[in-house]
Amino acid sequence: MFSIKEIRNKINSINKIQKITKAMEMISFSKMRKIYQVFLSVDPYIKIMQKVIEHILLGSLEYKHSYIVERNIVRIGYLVVSTDRGLVGSLNTNLFKNLLIDMKKWSDKGIDSSFFLIGNQAISFLNFLNKKVITKIAGLGDNPTLSILIGITTIIFQLYEEHYLDKLFIISNKFTNILFQKPQILQILPILPLKNVISTHRKKWDYIYEPNDPKLLLNILLKRYIESEIYQKVVENLVCEQAARMMAMKGASDNGSALIKDLKIIYNKVRQDSITQELSEIISGNFAT
Repeated sequence: MFSIKEIRNKINSINKIQKITKAMEMISFSKMRKIYQVFLSVDPYIKIMQKVIEHILLGSLEYKHSYIVERNIVRIGYLVVSTDRGLVGSLNTNLFKNLLIDMKKWSDKGIDSSFFLIGNQAISFLNFLNKKVITKIAGLGDNPTLSILIGITTIIFQLYEEHYLDKLFIISNKFTNILFQKPQILQILPILPLKNVISTHRKKWDYIYEPNDPKLLLNILLKRYIESEIYQKVVENLVCEQAARMMAMKGASDNGSALIKDLKIIYNKVRQDSITQELSEIISGNFAT
């Protein structure tokens, strides 16, 4: 049985930890709101880009860019977007579970995988698995810019054009609401039409290019589209990180309150036992005299 002093010290320790978890909860909420505004500001640009890409994919083009042409698959790539820090509950764990399931699906077909990593948690996990990592970046901060991702996207484009990669997937967390985030795996290369816009009535047309160089224009357009998609997924993953950390800290605070309640019951019981024992000793002493 714990002494009164030990129980009191435990309650004081939990109270101090609660102050930290409540502060972290409020900080995460503030950061989540800010990064969510960034995510919303990127969305209109992505949607307009998607409309243009949809027209290109559904049209009858004279020039077929390599980024929209399916290939025989020999090697695939994964761009894994994780968090830099922990205390996010099962956010990264669920992400890595889905990655392992998808990896096994391709490895069973005899197809090799290479990895491009964003975030310290992904770097640690893939290093532990001893997988082939092409490049990695970490420390994006709470407000990443597109320029930070230029290095990794440039390497991806180069390897795809050199036919080192035949498919590229990005795996990150999708934000639904504060309580719910789930992993998602999307194909980035080659570019596919969105499921909600595929129509049986394909339009037979092509753009008129000025100057008359569709290869140059499509190369720039498709690269910008892919870079924007990657940036949006990175920002969305940051929103998920802050939401998951906020809920984890709230859960820790709530658990602390429940633990303090139980400790106070034990404290009162021990204190009552101590008082009863002292009274018994006093009464016994009086009878002895």
